[in-house]
Amino acid sequence: MKISLGPETCGSVDEGSRREWLVTDGLGGYAMGTATGLRTRRYHGLLVPSVGGPAERMLGLVSLEAVLVIGDARFALATDEWAAGGVSPRGCELLVHFQLEDGVPRWRWQIGDVVLERELAMGRGRAAVGVVHRLVRADRPVRLELTPLCTWRSVHGERFAYGTPVVESVADGFVFENAFRVGGAGWTQGGEWYSGVRAREEAARGLNDREDVWAAGRFSSFLTPGEIHEVTAAAAPFDGSLPSAVELIANARARAADLVRRADVTDAIDAQLVLAADSFTIETSGRPTAVAGYPWFGEWSRDLMTSYEGLYLSTNRPDEGREVLRTSAATVSEGMLANTADTGSLEYNTIDGTLWFVHALERHIAVTGDHDLGAELAPVVDQIIEHHLAGTRYGIHVDPADGLLAGGADGAALTWMDARINGVPVSARSGKPVEVNALWIRALEVGATTSANAESAARHSDLAATARRSFRARFVRPDGGGLYDVVDGPGGDDARVRPNQLLAVSLPNPALAGDHDASRAAVDACRRSLLTPLGLRSLSPEDPGYKPLHRGGPAERDAAYHAGTVWPWLIGPYVDAARAVGVPLDGILDGLDAHIGEWGLGSISETADGAAPHEATGCPFQAWSVAEMLRVRRSLLVPERSGAGARDALVQRG
Repeated sequence: MKISLGPETCGSVDEGSRREWLVTDGLGGYAMGTATGLRTRRYHGLLVPSVGGPAERMLGLVSLEAVLVIGDARFALATDEWAAGGVSPRGCELLVHFQLEDGVPRWRWQIGDVVLERELAMGRGRAAVGVVHRLVRADRPVRLELTPLCTWRSVHGERFAYGTPVVESVADGFVFENAFRVGGAGWTQGGEWYSGVRAREEAARGLNDREDVWAAGRFSSFLTPGEIHEVTAAAAPFDGSLPSAVELIANARARAADLVRRADVTDAIDAQLVLAADSFTIETSGRPTAVAGYPWFGEWSRDLMTSYEGLYLSTNRPDEGREVLRTSAATVSEGMLANTADTGSLEYNTIDGTLWFVHALERHIAVTGDHDLGAELAPVVDQIIEHHLAGTRYGIHVDPADGLLAGGADGAALTWMDARINGVPVSARSGKPVEVNALWIRALEVGATTSANAESAARHSDLAATARRSFRARFVRPDGGGLYDVVDGPGGDDARVRPNQLLAVSLPNPALAGDHDASRAAVDACRRSLLTPLGLRSLSPEDPGYKPLHRGGPAERDAAYHAGTVWPWLIGPYVDAARAVGVPLDGILDGLDAHIGEWGLGSISETADGAAPHEATGCPFQAWSVAEMLRVRRSLLVPERSGAGARDALVQRG
């Protein structure tokens, strides 16, 4: 799939700068920016390595400011915004084309009959980026000048001019503060602060929008048509020579072709989603895992397990997935899966992440036929169930009166609706949440099929039957309006219309299996109030607490996060649930198909406004949004891609 923008979009500061691109290094690091080249976020840069895991990304090479010299005239190709006011230079007005193909971004600038092209890519498994400029057309030699803007700071912060950075000149470039090296032809050492660079998206998010960056010098080269200039930047350690920028780009294209071939995709959109899924899969500390979203999220186990089927099975990468499940299982403590967080430490603070792990394990076994892994991890599943029955952290326990799972503690937000303001949960959902109990029933039934202990298997099966009966008795609303969102909460039963009820219909052998009327009522409640072209709202617009926009400062955004904001990942449960009860799905993914070319180019955003036109918000590139879109899209196009049919397809392609 090619995503292309013409001069009307990429030549406009406002329009083109809303379209962002991303390339990744497979280690948690990335390069990211906008189609215009304007840095609108503190997170944008050409080399953003993950120095201690994805929770510790640093911004290094900020940009390469290009100037094309034609005769006596100088044409600045960069686009910069300044705290003092204004955008200067406005090189995007010379842009005629931006394209994303095979995961590689490409820009073309035109000045009269002179056309210059830029491409870039990162190495897989190494924090290195290669940037290639090619003179496509000209009637005479031209000179290309590239000024590397540099810093070394956390991606979440900023740096201001103080002193002079330590810049060591080397044979083909320089080393900045012993943190990263940049090399290319025609290097001349320089150095000055560019002060007051502005990032407009940070201002919109209520955060500091300015910083200073260091112009380290200049690469300069004369080019004739067809000639190229390469620049490579790599994070320490960088012993030996830097990799070729041309080779980095060629390797990225080859990897993209291999991923698409392996996944056996059916159309161009699926192919692009396969590449988008790859951007989240990483290796860190010698283990495979996934980043929850770019640019600011690191590892989150709940997101990883919710995304598991889409990231690893829909893309035919079961071997990597197997290791993800193994290493994740090793973190289980007191029956809870560690929710690896952006602090870089292990936290045990979710009620649902562990249950999503059990679901992911079952899907792996069902799709791949890997019963050996099921047997290997069966003791972990048994441990999870037994600790939940006995009670574990945060008051998580099974109510002996009805077999349902409850949890909650002061200051805790244990479900995926976990936003907080000043440490206070916005949606605590203490009690017995509907999706948690749908997953709990699922976990009990998985435990019944995987346990090597016949007595445990029978006990799990009996517990599942009890919980299933109680679920129908407790969660089905008597007014026919779907399901309660939480029962036995501090304020009683919560009848707010939320999308969480979909899991009672969408999961395999769901909690409401056999009850068509209750299942249809749950789907209808979500279809009528929550469904949008980009996913499902987190709260009905009819609710007094509904917030139509996910905008403003941190507190405003967190207040709206689960109070009406649209979540694209929920399209997965909706499609499965709607299909289960016979609700038509014609054109259901059209809005998300188009969204791939609207914001985070080639990917799907974390969230969007609840109100039309549902402008995207949050992370432009979000793992579970991509994973669930890919999973259900492939299942709609090729319905047999589940269970035995999917297993046979994996065997044939493997």
